[in-house]
Amino acid sequence: MAIAPNVQWVLSGFGDEIDADPAVQIAVLQALGASYIEVRSAWGTNIVDLDDDQLARLKVLLDGAGMKVSAIASPIGKVDVSLPVEHEVERLRRAANAAKVLDAAYIRIFSFFYGEGVAVESIRDAVIERMRALAKVAEESGVILLHENEKDIFGDIPDRVLDIMETVASPALRVAWDPANFVQVGVRPFDEGYAKLRPHLEYLQVKDARLADGVVVPAGEGDGDLLRTVEALKADGYNGFASLEPHLADAYSLGGYSGPTAFGVAARAFAKVLAKAGVGTK
Repeated sequence: MAIAPNVQWVLSGFGDEIDADPAVQIAVLQALGASYIEVRSAWGTNIVDLDDDQLARLKVLLDGAGMKVSAIASPIGKVDVSLPVEHEVERLRRAANAAKVLDAAYIRIFSFFYGEGVAVESIRDAVIERMRALAKVAEESGVILLHENEKDIFGDIPDRVLDIMETVASPALRVAWDPANFVQVGVRPFDEGYAKLRPHLEYLQVKDARLADGVVVPAGEGDGDLLRTVEALKADGYNGFASLEPHLADAYSLGGYSGPTAFGVAARAFAKVLAKAGVGTK
């Protein structure tokens, strides 16, 4: 008889990778064993653009299904760094309001795009200024920002992510670990990033990719070191969220899509990784 793992993480997922309709998002996630959802959009509208009535309607749907929200997957910081500081500060305030309505503790953010031909080192001060402003809003709002390492932003490689964390030094700014995004910028995630970023790591996004061509694949089938990362997190005492963001059918600047079937493939692939590591989900 198999022994159940004594370590259990909280399974979540990006609902809009399943369907635009949050009712469908909830149903599929629950069928896969998740009791949490990461909200990026609903009814085809991004989370920061949902009005009060839509947020209230979404809250009713979630409560009715017994589904909770692991994070607000905002697009904050996925804009050019040349925009005024207040541009993203205002959008973060809307995301913070959504987090309050939906009872979410976390808001995902990014560390800014920059123009073609612009040296990444030249934007550091502007990025830090903006990240400090965002962290201040988070501190005032009682939420925690999760910086995602996205390709083509300042914080795309481990050293620059670490620079942001250490320089801003806010308890309201932490790391969301996305192995696929590291792979897509030529980084071997575990060997080159895990040790330095683990002290700041708060949230696991489940996505894998191949170094050879950058194509996103199910967890454990690429070069994202998912198994080694899960094993190390387990050994470190990690007890947080694991959020599925498969990107198996399509990916674009503000998100991705998998559909119910491919999302199920992604969930089952990650379940195999967790089983090898002796980690369960709840």
